[in-house]
Amino acid sequence: MKKTKFYNDVERKWVLIDAKNEVLGRLAVRIATILQGKNKAVYTPNFLCGDHVVVINAGHIRVTGNKLKAKLYDTYSGYPSGRKEMTLDELIRKNPVKSLHLAVKGMLPKNVLAKKMLRSLKIYPQGEHPHIAQSPLKTV
Repeated sequence: MKKTKFYNDVERKWVLIDAKNEVLGRLAVRIATILQGKNKAVYTPNFLCGDHVVVINAGHIRVTGNKLKAKLYDTYSGYPSGRKEMTLDELIRKNPVKSLHLAVKGMLPKNVLAKKMLRSLKIYPQGEHPHIAQSPLKTV
C-alpha cells in the first residue's frame, strides 16, 4: 500500500511583484520561493507546483553595499581571449532584467525543473506588462 501523496493537479496561479526600490537579493529569494512552490502546503520537490511570477519595475531595483562596483559577471565564448567581464553597475545599465534573472537562476535547484521554473518567470523593466488577461495577484 502506497502512503506517498502526489499533488499532480495543483493549480498554478499568477503572482505580480513590484520591484521598485526592492533589494536585489531579497527580492530574488522571494521569487525563487514562489517559483519552486515552497510557499504552498502541497510542495513536492520533484514536481512543478510553483506559481507563475510577473515582475515589473525591474529597472528600479536597489543593491546594498559596494556590490555595484565589486560584483563581477563574466562570460566565456570558448575562444582564446574570449572572456568578458562586466560589473553589476554595467549590467544593470545595459540590461536590468538580466541582473534579476541571473540572481533568481542562481537560487533555484540545478536540475531540469529549474528550466521549467524559469520559464514561469516574466520580468519587465518598466511598470507595464502584457499579462493582464491572467489577472495576477499582487503580493506585498
